Formats: sequence, C-alpha cells, structure tokens
Amino acid sequence: MTPSLTIAIPARWVAVALIAALGATVAISGVLAFRKAKTTVNPMNPSAASALVNYGIYRRTRNPMYLGLLCVLLAWMVWLSNPLALLGPIAFVLYMNQFQIGPEESALDRLFGQKYAEYRYRVRRWI
Repeated sequence: MTPSLTIAIPARWVAVALIAALGATVAISGVLAFRKAKTTVNPMNPSAASALVNYGIYRRTRNPMYLGLLCVLLAWMVWLSNPLALLGPIAFVLYMNQFQIGPEESALDRLFGQKYAEYRYRVRRWI
C-alpha cells in the first residue's frame, strides 16, 4: 500500500481566494467596459467622462471598480481573521461615498443629466 498525499487547505484560505478573485473580476470588468466605451477611468477627473457606461457590470453596480477594491479589503479582513480588520472596509465605504463617489455623481449629473438620473434610479451605488 502506498501512502496517499493529501494537503488540507484551510477554509479561510479558500474564502480569501474566492473573495479576492471576485473583487478582481468585478473591478477589471468595470475597467474593460470603460475602455470599450473609450471614456476615462481616471477617478480624479470625472468631468472628462465622454460616455455614460450602463451596460455589462454597470447594469448591476454603478461603481464596480470600488466594489472590487472593497472585496479585496474584505478578503484581507478574512485573511487577518481579526474583527478589528472590519474597520478598514467600513472606513473605505464611508470615505468613498463622501469624498469620491459623491463628487463623481455630481459631475456625471452635470454631464449626462436625465440619462444619468434614470441610471442612478435603476442601479444601486454598490450592490
């Protein structure tokens, strides 16, 4: 009889990998949709947007790139296995809503008017 070689992968590692992979997929999907629409991905200059992207991942979330980063932060929290690590994702969401997403939405509202208002009504900010 030959001994079998089994490697036990901790469930936490699997969870980390799945959450991080989900985050990367969501974020990359957002970037690719912006590239396809030939509009800026620069979050520091939302007024440079040349198209309202409302297809693909943008039918599910208005901020897939930020949602992807949030997933990576959640994966890191799971990896650390410390309840205090939840403060990072919470701080990220609060900061992004106030200082990044809010100003972006104002700029997009000025650029795209009623089309953006209808899109905002239809699609949630995060998920």
